[in-house]
Amino acid sequence: MADTTQQICPVQFTESAVKRLRAVLAKHGSAPDLRIRVGVRGGGCSGLSYVLDVDSHLTEKDDLYEVDGLPVVIDRKSRRFLEGTVVDYSFQNLLAGFVFLNPNAERSCGCGTSFTPKL
Repeated sequence: MADTTQQICPVQFTESAVKRLRAVLAKHGSAPDLRIRVGVRGGGCSGLSYVLDVDSHLTEKDDLYEVDGLPVVIDRKSRRFLEGTVVDYSFQNLLAGFVFLNPNAERSCGCGTSFTPKL
């Protein structure tokens, strides 16, 4: 694993996303090795699905960042698909959730959880 905590994270988080992610980490307890994992995996209706989870497992393929005091981990394969993405947390009407604003997406599914990357 590369320690890139001094480098700029390729994914940005809005203030509301950071606030919500801090609450999510707090719910999982005070374990010092908990991090927010951001990534992509194959699947979904558009080809790639977003991953946003709490994780304590790191591999040699992961890069670690710090964003407003939040430990964030992104695997190198996902990084190329996420470069420049902004993650927001939206609460509208009775619906709440994270929204990915990805400049690398050619198109996204209707619910916004998967996308087709630009070639």
